[in-house]
Amino acid sequence: MEKADSLYPVAVLIDELKNEDIQLRLNSIRRLSTIAVALGAERTRNELIPFLNESIDDEDEVLMALADELGNFAEYVGGPAFASTLLTPLETLATVEETIVREKAVSSLNKVAEQLSDAHVVEYFVPLIRRLAQGDWFTSRISACGLFSVCYGRLSTSIKAELRMSFGQLCRDDTPMVRRAAAFNLSHVATAMHNADEAGHFKADLLPLFASLSADEQDSVRLLAVENCARVGRLLSLAENHASILPVIRAVSHDKSWRVRYVVAEHFCELVERVDAECLQQEMLPTFMSLLRDNEAEVRTAAAFKATGFAEMLSVDQLLEHLMPCVRQLCTDSSQHVRAALASVIMGLSRVLGRSATVVHLLPLFLELLKDDFPEVRLNIISTLHAVSSVIGVDELSQSLLPAITDLASDRQWRVRLAIIEYIPLLAQQLGERFFEEKLLRMCIEWLHDCVYTIRISAIGNLKKIVEVFGVDWARTQLLPAVFAATQTHSNFLYRMASLSAVSTLSSTVGQETLTQVMLPVVLRMRDDPVPNIRFNVAKTLQLLISHLDSGVVQTQVEPCLRTLKEDSDKDVRYFAGQALQCC
Repeated sequence: MEKADSLYPVAVLIDELKNEDIQLRLNSIRRLSTIAVALGAERTRNELIPFLNESIDDEDEVLMALADELGNFAEYVGGPAFASTLLTPLETLATVEETIVREKAVSSLNKVAEQLSDAHVVEYFVPLIRRLAQGDWFTSRISACGLFSVCYGRLSTSIKAELRMSFGQLCRDDTPMVRRAAAFNLSHVATAMHNADEAGHFKADLLPLFASLSADEQDSVRLLAVENCARVGRLLSLAENHASILPVIRAVSHDKSWRVRYVVAEHFCELVERVDAECLQQEMLPTFMSLLRDNEAEVRTAAAFKATGFAEMLSVDQLLEHLMPCVRQLCTDSSQHVRAALASVIMGLSRVLGRSATVVHLLPLFLELLKDDFPEVRLNIISTLHAVSSVIGVDELSQSLLPAITDLASDRQWRVRLAIIEYIPLLAQQLGERFFEEKLLRMCIEWLHDCVYTIRISAIGNLKKIVEVFGVDWARTQLLPAVFAATQTHSNFLYRMASLSAVSTLSSTVGQETLTQVMLPVVLRMRDDPVPNIRFNVAKTLQLLISHLDSGVVQTQVEPCLRTLKEDSDKDVRYFAGQALQCC
């Protein structure tokens, strides 16, 4: 009987893995660790792992789950001393056709390799790399590209030389997908060689491969050279960068494929980190300007995102003379995505230009983008307004930007109105009480009447932030009377509901005195509202306020109101009133 019980987990697993239901098979894979614990390390090695290798599923989702599980399975087979038993099923998974399964298998193989002893790496892992790298089917060669770096530093000189040669062959493989995988992993191999203090082999063996892949006939391979420029460049001195990396940057920056130029624009700030000031001005600045004026909108969009990052590397004179004309053109670009990208970063230029230049050169562009027809452009410029306020000052902000903000507060796109709401507390903090009362308070009250529910709720939450900025005394005399006067008697019951929501939101902020004298009477007066939804929300609001009120007030004012509601004709009102009375 004991023997039969010990076989039970494997028998169940076999049945489940043969089941037609993919979800059942997935669940069984995810329970492998539980089964392995029940079996013990020895039987897991001798029975479970061979069974998994023989019964590789044909569903990619199941294979991916299995590859993921095996990467963390070393402890269940007896620890690092026996982790090599996991290499066989993972090697099989690393040769399948589905890309995501192979990637997960390679990731797990690297995890297992890190746990192997140096002797086991030579005995088991290096032969695995050889088999995959020399495989007839291109999928195995693709997987091999991702395995070199994890073990390189732990090998003897002769084996390192063999692996360098093998990686070189993969970089020159006839199949573009293999070369792409080699290009993707080249920087990892370069880092491994650099960490092993092999500067000579790095320059002699790897840099020629880097140059070759950068000029590959396939643009999918060439574009990976851009990322390698940034990563490999960090391993070289400034002089070596100018000799080996800079020619590649020149080539890919003017590549015939817009996809390659797009990746250049996307990584431009990283690419120019390792060049001197003279090269930055004479070569990289004109190159970046050409990307900002590229024929393809996608390239201009990627470059626009990097405008502020690159501007921070320039002097103010260089920025004004060379970059600002390009920025002005992008503000009226035919592509809305280009304008949106610029709007998300243009405020950052104010940090480089300073106050006077910002007012002269950037402020007109801000105002132009605030009036853009495309909502995302306006949203992006609004979300970064705080970055410019500290540079140009409150007076300039209020005179120039506030009229545009006021227009956007009633924008037909509700997401634009929402963005303005989220910015108001910061604006209030910068402009002060008096300015807020004169210019912004009415705007905040009008949002409570908005036709969009999300705007009304956000406006109520906004009130709490404003109270935190100006204090309870100001809220009691200026904010709350205006809020309740505008919403409590409105003909639309949804707006009257806003009063109750405001009370609930502000109850923990305004203090007991204001809550009792100003807000509680508003709630009590609404118990006779003709709309049942309002009346049962009165009960819910009172239930929330009980913990914030004095017990005497609860007994003399709250409880009588709830008892009245408990006798209401509407069953929902009676229910919520009963719930609140229990809290009393």
